[in-house]
Amino acid sequence: MMRGRLTARRLRLLSGLAIFAYVAMHLVNHAMGLVSIAAMERVLVVVEAIWSTPPGQFLLYGGFAVHYALALWALWQRRSLKLRGAELAQLALGFAIPFLLIRHVAATRISADFLGTHVGYYGYFLWVYFVNAPGRGALQLIVLVVAWAHAMIGLHYWLKVRPWYERVRWAALVAAVLVPVLSLLGAVEAGRQVAALAAQPGWTRQAFAAMVLPSPAARQAADTIGNAGIAFFAAALALVLAARLVRRLHRRGRGLVRISYPDGRSIEVMRGTSVLEASRLADIPHASVCGGRGRCSTCRIRVRAGDGALDPPGEGELRVLRRIRAAHDVRLACMLRPQGPIMATPLLPPFAGAADGRRRADIAEGSEREIAIMFVDIRGFTAFSEGRLPYDVVFVLNRYFAAVGQAIEAAGGRVDKFIGDGVMALFGIEGGGAAGCRASLAAARLVSERLGALNRSLLGELDRPIRIGIGIHAGPVIVGEMGYGKASAMTAIGDAVNTASRLEGLTKEYGCELVVSETVVARAGIDLGAAPRHEIEIRGRRRALAIRVVADAAGLPMPDSAPPAARLSPAAAAVRPPP
Repeated sequence: MMRGRLTARRLRLLSGLAIFAYVAMHLVNHAMGLVSIAAMERVLVVVEAIWSTPPGQFLLYGGFAVHYALALWALWQRRSLKLRGAELAQLALGFAIPFLLIRHVAATRISADFLGTHVGYYGYFLWVYFVNAPGRGALQLIVLVVAWAHAMIGLHYWLKVRPWYERVRWAALVAAVLVPVLSLLGAVEAGRQVAALAAQPGWTRQAFAAMVLPSPAARQAADTIGNAGIAFFAAALALVLAARLVRRLHRRGRGLVRISYPDGRSIEVMRGTSVLEASRLADIPHASVCGGRGRCSTCRIRVRAGDGALDPPGEGELRVLRRIRAAHDVRLACMLRPQGPIMATPLLPPFAGAADGRRRADIAEGSEREIAIMFVDIRGFTAFSEGRLPYDVVFVLNRYFAAVGQAIEAAGGRVDKFIGDGVMALFGIEGGGAAGCRASLAAARLVSERLGALNRSLLGELDRPIRIGIGIHAGPVIVGEMGYGKASAMTAIGDAVNTASRLEGLTKEYGCELVVSETVVARAGIDLGAAPRHEIEIRGRRRALAIRVVADAAGLPMPDSAPPAARLSPAAAAVRPPP
């Protein structure tokens, strides 16, 4: 059954893309009216050459039939119609399109493909919609906006889980608004021109002389097809809604399923209702970037249930769970339809984004990992901020945080948090301890280099350059999503974190820029040459800790495995746009 749903989802996507291609070409063709009616006709020749061929007709008519049938199937599958605004808008707009469009399709595509008419399309139909029947013309302009909006919402939910989508999101939004606006303006401008031409005596007869206009029989047939289409779509939609009501009454008689949440709230729903649908019915915030399509994994939950309460995950859900390396008790709320009482614990906050969905579940839930931890802190910040305006302090701090943060990310690290004027960063969460140690030393070098570039750029703003201390240590820590509500975030806790913080503090005592544990140096495989070595006592540790003291972190050797971005010179890095 899951395999069928996945196949249906793919077919719905592919058929929707085929229809979208036709609509997009149609709208671009309309937009050419801003140039001239002749330009519209020339572009139409190309469009017709594609969609009037047997393969084009198969894609268009077959794609619409498949897409509409699967939309009805998706409506049947939903146990609840309590949706987010965009999802509800997409559903309503999608089912409105056939009712608004069928008469136009019958009078254009079907009439040309099956009823033997050939009207040159734009000249004739612009006259029909802007001169002969302007009410129908206004309706077609409305359909244009409705169809495009439905397609854009669907594309947005499909693409928003892609890592690259965030980078092009605003450009995509501009295109999504610009295409229908230009199409509307082009259609209106062309209609205005045709209305002016039609006012000239004899123009209509001359313009339509070479066309094969619809005969009374063809016009009657097109009207009959349009009316039959409206009746069909209305009957199909009514049948599905009625079947949903019958199913609801039937399933209520078979008992309800209780879904409980960690905060003590619970809801009883019909069997077959997904956990995500239950959360929405109970007004419990629940992340779902892809709108419950089983793609983003942001709705992931930890489940506790008795025997027989859970069906095993199907192929599609299993593929997503494997991708995020989920434990056996983690499921996708949008695809889990419990058959008995369960306890569901959402693993991501309600405001989680697509990037959170790509995060491995074993990391977010909490696991012990060998990583490197870095602390960076400004030296003499109190003296630096005294006598300065708050605006100046914030300005300099933000420049400093940007320089440090970009250096850490360029080396492959993760900025964990900003603590006052300090920064905590983690390295090797995904790649392991050795890779994390190499990346942390590459980051220390980059931080020092970029701080030098920052000091040079602020030469007129500061009475003395910003100085920092860096502490780096590596060891086993617990990494996971910690906090509450919007304050929750991925972080690390453990003795190695405390030790790294202690090493950063030692930079004051040694008057240096970097104190790094010998553990990090050894695992990174880097020769620090004559950098002084010391052994220190750390509270809570039985053995002394060997450290290396580096006066200037910018002089660290660059590891061979450092990311390419970490090898940029400070000058090159300074001109790079922030990520």
